[in-house]
Amino acid sequence: MSRLSEVDCHRALGLFQAGLRISEVSLRMNLKKTTIFRDRQRLHETDTVSDRPRSGRPRCTTQRQGRNLVRNHMNNRFLSASASSRHTREINNQRISANTVRRRYSTSGLRARRPYIGPILTQRHRHQRTLWAQEHAAWDRIQWRSVVFSDELQFCIDRADGHVRVCIRSGERYQANCVREPDRWGGASLMMCCCTGSPKGAYTLLAGACLDL
Repeated sequence: MSRLSEVDCHRALGLFQAGLRISEVSLRMNLKKTTIFRDRQRLHETDTVSDRPRSGRPRCTTQRQGRNLVRNHMNNRFLSASASSRHTREINNQRISANTVRRRYSTSGLRARRPYIGPILTQRHRHQRTLWAQEHAAWDRIQWRSVVFSDELQFCIDRADGHVRVCIRSGERYQANCVREPDRWGGASLMMCCCTGSPKGAYTLLAGACLDL
C-alpha cells in the first residue's frame, strides 16, 4: 500500500476535528484506523504530519571495504562486479551482491560501459596523428581525390564477440588500461574490405573470406 500524502493526512484529521468519529473517517477515506491514530499522534508531538527523518538501511560494507573495491576496479578495469563480489564479505561475514559493488564504485565516478576496441595509442602515436591532421586540414577536394580510403571489418564465425564491460570515468574511454585490443586471428572469420576515393573517383568493393583454422 502506498504511503499517505500530507494532503490526505490533513484531510483525515480535518474530518476528525469536524466531529466525525475515527471509524467514519476510516470508511469515508478508505484508511485504517491505526493510520489516523498515528497521524493524530504525530501532529500532537511534532506539530506536523510530515514523515520523521530516518537513518536508512545500514551499509553492509565498511568504508575501508568500499575503498578497496574501488581500488581493485581501478587496477583492473575489466574486473566484473560479480567477480569482485565473490571475494568480499559483509560485516556479518555474508557475501555482498554485485549491485552493492556497483554502488560503491559509482560513488567514485566509475561506470560499466562497453570498452573501445582498437590499438592502444602511445603519446608518440597521438602526436603523429595530430600533426597529420593539421597538415591536411586545408586540403581541397581535388587534393583528396588522389587519396584512396580503405577499411575492413571482420565477422567472427566460430565464436561470439561477447559484451565485455569496463569501469571508466568521464574522459577515460581511450586510456591505455581501458582499451580492449582486438584479436584479429582468433579462429574462423569473414573479412570484408572496402575502399573508395581512387584518382578517377571510382569506387571499388572487395570482399574476401579468410579462414584462420
